[in-house]
Amino acid sequence: MMRRIVFVCLALALAIPALGQTTLNGAGATFPYPMYSKWFNEYHILHSDIEINYQSIGSGGGIRQVLAGTVDFGASDGPMTDEELAQAKIKILHIPTVLGADVPAYNVPGVSGELKFTPEALANIFLGKVTSWNDAAIAGANPGIKLPDVPIVVVHRSDGSGTTYIFTDYLSRVSSDWKSGPGKGTSVKWPVGLGGKGNEGVAGMIRQMPGSIGYIELIYAVQNKIPYGTVKNASGNFVKASLDSVTAAAASMKTMPADFRVSITNAPGKDSYPISSFTWLLIPVQAKDAAKGKIISDFLDWMLDDGQKMTANLTYAPLPQNVVDKVKVAIKQIH
Repeated sequence: MMRRIVFVCLALALAIPALGQTTLNGAGATFPYPMYSKWFNEYHILHSDIEINYQSIGSGGGIRQVLAGTVDFGASDGPMTDEELAQAKIKILHIPTVLGADVPAYNVPGVSGELKFTPEALANIFLGKVTSWNDAAIAGANPGIKLPDVPIVVVHRSDGSGTTYIFTDYLSRVSSDWKSGPGKGTSVKWPVGLGGKGNEGVAGMIRQMPGSIGYIELIYAVQNKIPYGTVKNASGNFVKASLDSVTAAAASMKTMPADFRVSITNAPGKDSYPISSFTWLLIPVQAKDAAKGKIISDFLDWMLDDGQKMTANLTYAPLPQNVVDKVKVAIKQIH
């Protein structure tokens, strides 16, 4: 009898944590995926009864899934449009999480040094107007570097992508031909090039293909040891993507919209890196149940405090304090 009681007690003890386990599911942007993976893992270590699963499927997929209600939250590097928000059955908050940068990464035979790119050169490369690495549009900004007469292979995203939104938002600001042509969006009709899935896919293609150039999030260039260039900013300075130059771009923003949907591409300021952006979690204000709403709110509070201290090690810039303060007020809506 005593053995049976002990067995039942042990079974109940083992069952309690399982019964108390809560799993949140999210999907979306690949741009912040390394940061989100770190955060979700660290939060699970602190709260073993909470599991946050995240699928890195691209911003377009994240927007679609949060609108369909198949995930607890989405993620995007391009803010949802007014039309997309109007489709939502429940109000969706844009919660900025970190700042990052798109970089022009390349694989040019015989060139190991750092290349400089003007806005005009980048736009015309991706428009298919500049087709060789020794074109004057590139050579003129890189005196002293012997550029090969090698065809340029453009690599872009094949999936709906916030990384694409950031890059095409930038190109639309610096090139009237781009603005009136492909335009900006998570997916655009590319004039030239090959598609890769996710930042991971584009980074892999650049590494494997001599003569290639593509846009990827800074951390993917750093992790894969892919050369990436400096870009001429709105003040006329060639600036390399870094924590400081991304932070400088954010600092140029004088006011933050109440819904946090803002662009900081081609930001003013001599130290600003011009292809910088916030990235957002897309959070329904009303969760599927009150317990999940409380967990999401608690996680976001932790992310805004302890989580921001982890950004530098993964080459992301933390949110400015004035933005953190506003976000803390906004997340009180979640229930």
